[in-house]
Amino acid sequence: MIGASAKDGGDGMSQDGNKGALEDKVFVLLLVLVSLAFAWILLPFYSAVLWGVILALVFAPVQRWFNARLPNQPNAAAFLTLLFIVGIVLIPVAVTTASSVNEATTLYDKIQSGDLDLGAFLQRFLDSLPNWALNVLHKFGVTDVADMQARVISLLAEGSQFFATQAILVGQGTANVLLGVAIMLYLLYFLLRDGAKLSQTVIKAVPLAGEYKDALFHKIAVVVRAMVKGTILVAVVQGFLGGLIFWALGIHAPVLWGVVMAFLSLLPAVGASIVWFPVAVYLIATGAIGKGLILIAFGAGVIGLVDNLLRPYLVGKDTALPDYVVLLSTLGGIALLGLNGLVVGPLIAALFIAVWDIAARAEGDEDKAAQSAPAGAHTAPEDEA
Repeated sequence: MIGASAKDGGDGMSQDGNKGALEDKVFVLLLVLVSLAFAWILLPFYSAVLWGVILALVFAPVQRWFNARLPNQPNAAAFLTLLFIVGIVLIPVAVTTASSVNEATTLYDKIQSGDLDLGAFLQRFLDSLPNWALNVLHKFGVTDVADMQARVISLLAEGSQFFATQAILVGQGTANVLLGVAIMLYLLYFLLRDGAKLSQTVIKAVPLAGEYKDALFHKIAVVVRAMVKGTILVAVVQGFLGGLIFWALGIHAPVLWGVVMAFLSLLPAVGASIVWFPVAVYLIATGAIGKGLILIAFGAGVIGLVDNLLRPYLVGKDTALPDYVVLLSTLGGIALLGLNGLVVGPLIAALFIAVWDIAARAEGDEDKAAQSAPAGAHTAPEDEA
């Protein structure tokens, strides 16, 4: 009887354990499904959510600065930080985008109407080149002015058509654009105000060991800030300086070329020199030697040094990814996600490296524990003796 009772008790405990395990699995499945459903609901506004989170991470020090000067007033501090972000980020981006689209359209119209004779520019450039340079160009089949002009016009037409299409889409979807910006600002306000509490809640909810969670979330924050401060901000400065020198030298569409240089500066091993150096060569070849030399000196001595001077200061030594990883992940992110890929691509690459680094570290810790266990077992009898 006693044995039967013990057996029945063991079976009951086993059934309770199985039931508890099943409940845990069902809860985890429910958690995953609810999270996916919530992400699906937010998918139409993922850009607004993404940039709201990015701006909250980047401008968290500004929020802390306002909090220190406005104690016990988190709403006022968050609102002032929001106004600061609108003033130095959103308004300049809107003005620059409108100006660059307008200049691109104007440039294409001038070429199409004949006000800007591209063929004459190209012919004058070729006539000024030495024979060895002409021989090099001839090997690549770029000495035919008509062919070169057709290629350039085709490229400008595609670019103008792209800008025009984007402008039409923006115009047709003005309500969606404004709604997205409004959602981003609304979310950004609460992220600035309650960001510390929200981040702690998310960190606690992640089912990882404490040291791994800290390493992973630290890597996320570091990479986002590095990409925005160390890459996007440096690109903006280089684009601004490039557009400024183009304007000072009287080159057509300085804002447009500044935007192009800023985008190219986002890519390692490319940079703004792919724009200003050919222009400088053209100026020298067509007789504007002074302007060409000034552009080369400014490009190499000012624009080129911005990356070397600002990036280490803004990013720090412990955040940088290898250049080839940044290049490939940025290009892949842009190809898949557009402008959002500038941050999402390198962020995924950084998380990939961080997760594998954590896995390697965990494996190393297990190996050390396994190696130290036999040593402890051998020393115990000696101590007893």
